[in-house]
Amino acid sequence: MSPVKQINHVAIVVDDIDEALHFWRDGLGLEVTHVENAPGQDSIVAFLPTGGAEVELVKPTTDDSGVARFLNQRGPGMHHICFEVDDILTYIARLQENDIRLINDEPVIGTGGKLIAFIHPESTHGVLVELYELTQNELQIRLARARKLADQAIIRGQAAAAGVLAFLRQFRESDDSNERE
Repeated sequence: MSPVKQINHVAIVVDDIDEALHFWRDGLGLEVTHVENAPGQDSIVAFLPTGGAEVELVKPTTDDSGVARFLNQRGPGMHHICFEVDDILTYIARLQENDIRLINDEPVIGTGGKLIAFIHPESTHGVLVELYELTQNELQIRLARARKLADQAIIRGQAAAAGVLAFLRQFRESDDSNERE
């Protein structure tokens, strides 16, 4: 079995993503690449790359999800650390052979199409650990997401430019009518 490749992300549970961004984006200067609804985890996630890894701000969208229970019991803070692996099935089998308690006995599809599985904090000395395996779908989803963000930026820029032009025309027309009087 190959070793863990890298830390993929650290997830921080928050009750208000916009408020949390005041520190992570405005204070530290991390860029938000996108915000994604993760219905499988009953949460919304903001992604902030930090070089080779990411910080994920996770806000629950329901009151009865695992993330919501965590937030209610412990308050905002670190939720889990995620390790990228080459073969998640091999890792799950090894963990099961070693009587490590898992939350997911089989990988599930996570945000962006990646395969994920969580290891219970009782087996990790109190830290929720996520395993992550890159899939071909994730590369395609990330490319599509980047294209969508670029398209949205272009559309918003065009709308802003159109609004400015309309304001200037209206201002000029108002100026012209005042000069005629």
